[in-house]
Amino acid sequence: MALRLPRLIRAVPRPWIARRDPEGSGLHGPRIAVIGNCQAKGVAEAVRILLPGARVRLIPMSTLGRRAGGLDAFAATLGDCDHVFCQPFPAEFFPEGGSEALRARLPRMRLFPAIVFTAFHPDAVYVGDLASVARVKLVPSPLGTYHSAITLFGFLQGLPRERIVGLFREDVFSRLGYLDAWDLAAADLIASSRAIGFDLSGELLRWSRGGLFMHNINHPRLSVLGDIAARLLREAGLAPRSVAVEAYAPDALLDDPIWPVYPPVATLYGVAGSTVFKRRQRRGAAPETLSLDAFVAESLAIYRDQPRESLTCHRVEHWRGLPDVRALFES
Repeated sequence: MALRLPRLIRAVPRPWIARRDPEGSGLHGPRIAVIGNCQAKGVAEAVRILLPGARVRLIPMSTLGRRAGGLDAFAATLGDCDHVFCQPFPAEFFPEGGSEALRARLPRMRLFPAIVFTAFHPDAVYVGDLASVARVKLVPSPLGTYHSAITLFGFLQGLPRERIVGLFREDVFSRLGYLDAWDLAAADLIASSRAIGFDLSGELLRWSRGGLFMHNINHPRLSVLGDIAARLLREAGLAPRSVAVEAYAPDALLDDPIWPVYPPVATLYGVAGSTVFKRRQRRGAAPETLSLDAFVAESLAIYRDQPRESLTCHRVEHWRGLPDVRALFES
């Protein structure tokens, strides 16, 4: 006689599943809109876990520039929300202005910062035209739009692949400032958060004590986004659950590119290090990784197919003016 297991699995709540708010959904909590970049999805999911019953609406920042009717019309669509949590966005998305103009129309709106922290991944940069935030023209890379400054500068200096791979070592990292990046990264994050009235100095201290808290320069781990969500709820006068969000939901940003913490950097901060890069993957698909040699080879192939004038990067332009850095790539 076959043993029949009780059908309890279906009854297990799955708080990470995005829930819509149609009539009869059974959700009766406050209506909350979360507006932002790729980090906003994690904040929205955290809000659903921390505040059961909340009717959460996620609005990706990438959709703002395509909305008809301008900023007034967009503000009107948020009129039935009890709370609006929004990352800062520039005026390029709407003729009437950016997030500050939206907050003037929605006094109950609260800004929260975009998390950018480069100390764990000091070699990762963007390449291309960053002049207009709303219409960025970035050069692709094996990891989407994340490039290695060492690889790019080596290419522009005419170095072969083997020479470039050989530059990924501790003495080079030290000369490039990669082993002294923490204070500047921390100062930048704290300054940007204070600028919108959301000082992250206390949170940063707690995150740093927990080890590695970034997947790459602008993708924090879910625990970080959970902290942001909990604080937004508390400051809105709500009472979030005291739970670790990452224990109840998958980290969606793990599906995006993962930049490794190079071993000399990892040793400095007491975290695990490697030179294995991970591409963006489809949900449920197996991760595809690249060795350092493969990553450099693919990057060089991309650069050879690009107009040389498109390979612009502030870091590289700065290095060109430093004789000691040029000497590293010429010796």
